[in-house]
Amino acid sequence: MGTEPSTVAALKLLLRVVGSASLLALIFVVAPESWMVAIHADLGLGRLPDAPIVGYLARSTSAFYAIEGGLFWVVSFDLVRYRPVVRYLGATTAVFGVVLLGVDWLEGLPLSWALWEGPFVFLFGLSILWLSARLDDRASTGPT
Repeated sequence: MGTEPSTVAALKLLLRVVGSASLLALIFVVAPESWMVAIHADLGLGRLPDAPIVGYLARSTSAFYAIEGGLFWVVSFDLVRYRPVVRYLGATTAVFGVVLLGVDWLEGLPLSWALWEGPFVFLFGLSILWLSARLDDRASTGPT
């Protein structure tokens, strides 16, 4: 029995939606510092520290998220060929969700942030793993 077309479609959609959201991080690679200062304050996190490492970490992390988002898009075009990569992305994303929960908690981020970010990333990773486990070598990924 082959892979259900709905499994392939769901995995493609999941990878592309989250990949697109991650690609939006490109904005903060080049955004004016005033935007980051304002967002930091609007989130109730106080004054954004004025140190080179803060800008470096914000911009390089944003670039990394965008790279990951592009990779989600690339693998979505041939799920069978990239199945080991998709499984790796699912596993590491799930682990990353747990790490984020711990980091958010230890760094004193608002509870709403900590309860949203890490668990969402964890569930996204598990969803990738669950869907990719249902693919077989005959899974049609189609032209798109």
